[in-house]
Amino acid sequence: MLKRIKWGIIGCGNVTEVKSGPAFNKVEGSSLHMAMRRDGEKAKSYANRHKIPHWSNQAEDVINNPDINAIYIATPPGSHAEYAIRCMEAGKPVYVEKPMAANAAQAEQMLAVSRSTRVPLFIAYYRRTLPGFLKVKELIDTGVIGQTLYVNMRLIRPAKSYEKDALHNIWRLQAELSGGGIFFDLASHQLDFLDYVFGPVKNAFGVAANRGGYYDVEDTVSASMQFESGVVGNGIWSFVSNEHTEEDTIEVVGTKGRIVFSAFAHTPISLHTDAGHLEFPYLNPENIQYNLIKQVVESLQGIGSCVSTGETAIRTNRVMQKIVQDFYQK
Repeated sequence: MLKRIKWGIIGCGNVTEVKSGPAFNKVEGSSLHMAMRRDGEKAKSYANRHKIPHWSNQAEDVINNPDINAIYIATPPGSHAEYAIRCMEAGKPVYVEKPMAANAAQAEQMLAVSRSTRVPLFIAYYRRTLPGFLKVKELIDTGVIGQTLYVNMRLIRPAKSYEKDALHNIWRLQAELSGGGIFFDLASHQLDFLDYVFGPVKNAFGVAANRGGYYDVEDTVSASMQFESGVVGNGIWSFVSNEHTEEDTIEVVGTKGRIVFSAFAHTPISLHTDAGHLEFPYLNPENIQYNLIKQVVESLQGIGSCVSTGETAIRTNRVMQKIVQDFYQK
């Protein structure tokens, strides 16, 4: 077990500025030692802003640094497997951004190396640790809405101006880098949280299409699934819709009521039962990944455990791949 975790970051883009990066220095027994980005000037700027003592434009400098004993990988998903495997083979635990990898095969490789080397692999599905989402899980687990029957997801929004312009070269819209379209980036959070609440999905199928024509990957997805617990679910995702249809809703329906909450807007959680209507706030930490990073650190220190690992996260990669597989087999 490690007493003090000295982190290196491979890839320090926007997601690390507030959501995650600062949290590594806030957790007791944890600190950031080196930041890496291929653009050296940006790596240096990041290190200066976040008071990180070292920076580099080479991943090898992070992986081979003897003072670094854990590594945060925050590159696009297409390179997660390569970097994570190199880190684990060097004996260094990894905390990897979500989704776990660009596809299930890459995720399987990561998990296989973690198992063979016995080096821990954690994935940044932080909704498993946020107070609002834990309140949803508590309401379901304690039977407030009775026996859960089904869950319905709707994530609908218009295309953003920069998504319509191919000149922006957005990695989230390049299947080799992201796994697919925006569905892979956003739906992974929803599907992982439902896996946490209802257990693994035992059967899933879906259809995906490109209806907007702005890019090559899917922009509209419909899916149905059943969890091992018996709960059935469905979802619709559209990222080229009209602004008047915009919606971010997950609805869980049981025999005694229903819970309605958002995956990304973090509006108050709404509980409806025969007793009336109640609302609960989300109460997110300043750095939204803080709670999960704290779990990762404590797990590495041997004083706690983490709810999001390669073993749990790989299931979401498998489900997403089943949902869109026909689109990519054309």
